[in-house]
Amino acid sequence: MPTSPDNRVVVTGLGALTPIGLGTPAYWDGLMESRSGAASITSFDTSEFTTKFACQLKDFDVTNYLDRRDSRRLEAFSQYALIASDEALKDAGIDPESLSEEEKNSIGVVFGSGIGGMQIFHEQVTEYNDGGPRRISPFFVPMMILDIAAGLIAMRHGLRGPNYATVSACATSNNAIGDAYMLIKNGLANIVVCGGSEAAIIEIGVGGFAAMRALSTRNDDPETASRPFDAERDGFVMGEGAGALVLERLSSAQGRGATIHAEMIGLGMSADAHHLTAPHPEGEGAKLAMKMALKTSRIQPEDVDYLNMHGTSTPLGDVAETEAIKKVFGAHAYEMNLSSTKSMTGHLLGAAGAIEAIASILAVKHDRIPPTINFSNPDPQCDLNYTFNEPQDRKVDVALSNAFGFGGHNTCVVFRKFDDV
Repeated sequence: MPTSPDNRVVVTGLGALTPIGLGTPAYWDGLMESRSGAASITSFDTSEFTTKFACQLKDFDVTNYLDRRDSRRLEAFSQYALIASDEALKDAGIDPESLSEEEKNSIGVVFGSGIGGMQIFHEQVTEYNDGGPRRISPFFVPMMILDIAAGLIAMRHGLRGPNYATVSACATSNNAIGDAYMLIKNGLANIVVCGGSEAAIIEIGVGGFAAMRALSTRNDDPETASRPFDAERDGFVMGEGAGALVLERLSSAQGRGATIHAEMIGLGMSADAHHLTAPHPEGEGAKLAMKMALKTSRIQPEDVDYLNMHGTSTPLGDVAETEAIKKVFGAHAYEMNLSSTKSMTGHLLGAAGAIEAIASILAVKHDRIPPTINFSNPDPQCDLNYTFNEPQDRKVDVALSNAFGFGGHNTCVVFRKFDDV
């Protein structure tokens, strides 16, 4: 049963900067159009790379969003974080300039990145090698550190509530959402801006993941390279961008007359305690996270209508997550809809959880399931309803969103259609 308004947490703002759409409405349109964001990399020479494509932001000009002079002192991941959080605050109907000092004291920011300022790190190491320590920029450290995005969001708007970054590889922004939820539940904030950003499509980023053999090498057809659950999947496709959510105490949202997109009702977290990069083969950690999410949400497996899977398009990961879902949901695993929106956006690493939570929230809001695109070859080990190739209309009262990270970090967040009872 729902708890009192002072202990319920709702989603009032959404912001997204993705390879298939800049802004939340454009992102949702991209999902509903089954659009792939993958294309040849344009930001550097890929002639010596085994993977030559990624899901980059399209038609992005930072000066459309931020002052040109100020933006030059921001690493790309911080730019993306500011832009997404600005959209989320506007969507929530929060004008920071009109807030009282007391209100600013109760608004927190929890915003993460899996990697942080990789571009500036790469550039400054090159500068050092070329010219020694005198060539190092005084902005190097503050531009690089991944907690700076959370700090910059707070500075931009004067928000003095709890402020920090999460980092748990590709589970990062789900952890940020979960922390925001717990901060509000425990009375440490009334509103929290949360999410994640990533900008790692650079030489060292692509080269590093390629060296692990984690990336698809379908260079002749990049648009179809991200193909979760397909028998011919061969690795993930890197993406970039940011996702931001505004979580809010229900009583606060109602007092402002805010539009409520959905209610957040629970979360689960666990560790595989198994391997540096590979998932537990039977999905034991993922199973624990989903079970905890159901328990904290006080719902039954059969209450879940949609699950946005981590689904990275790797041979091992898709099978392990599928097995975990079967163990948690039993026969209902075949009744609900699942999908991997990474098939369209690529894998945004530390921002993946945030944009996939947004996809899940919008599925709840619009009763429409985003698809898994690029499917053509069945894999007998992946036999659930992954909503292949086209979106599907379905009443969605409850949606889960999974995000897992290197190091064995597992997270699951739960959203429900808002009911004012």
